[in-house]
Amino acid sequence: MITLIAAVSENFCIGKNGELPWNIPEDLKHFKRLTEGHVVIMGRKTWESIPEKFRPLPKRKNVVITRQTNYPVPEGVEVFSNLEEALLAFSQQSVFIIGGEQIYSATIEKADQLEITHIQKTIPDGDAFFPAIDSNLWENVSEETHENFSFVTYKRK
Repeated sequence: MITLIAAVSENFCIGKNGELPWNIPEDLKHFKRLTEGHVVIMGRKTWESIPEKFRPLPKRKNVVITRQTNYPVPEGVEVFSNLEEALLAFSQQSVFIIGGEQIYSATIEKADQLEITHIQKTIPDGDAFFPAIDSNLWENVSEETHENFSFVTYKRK
């Protein structure tokens, strides 16, 4: 199963200057709870945006997609030069796509599920965005509302 997991503003922003444009500890705990024990696939820029002291993400199989040959990563982190090879390598496992914009755009049509934290905020100067969630393709199957954000699970219709 392929799940895209992201925190998304009202205008679908997911990043600004290589960072999350908000600080919501509950969202980070939610992300950790859902992804622990699974494969997390990310682009190089997402990998680099994770503070070094938290890399690789513990209790997860970390996979980085980059076109750079001999890209340096810690032992235990797998690097693939393209997304298709990575998805094929882990096709028998639950995979979480954790960013960034290009990786989300390339996988949303392959995804079975979306785990979206909807942030009740607009980021006018964001520079990375999540693809639009088409209600003809995705069904909201659960929602947990908090002050200023909500956790929503979407399943492909």
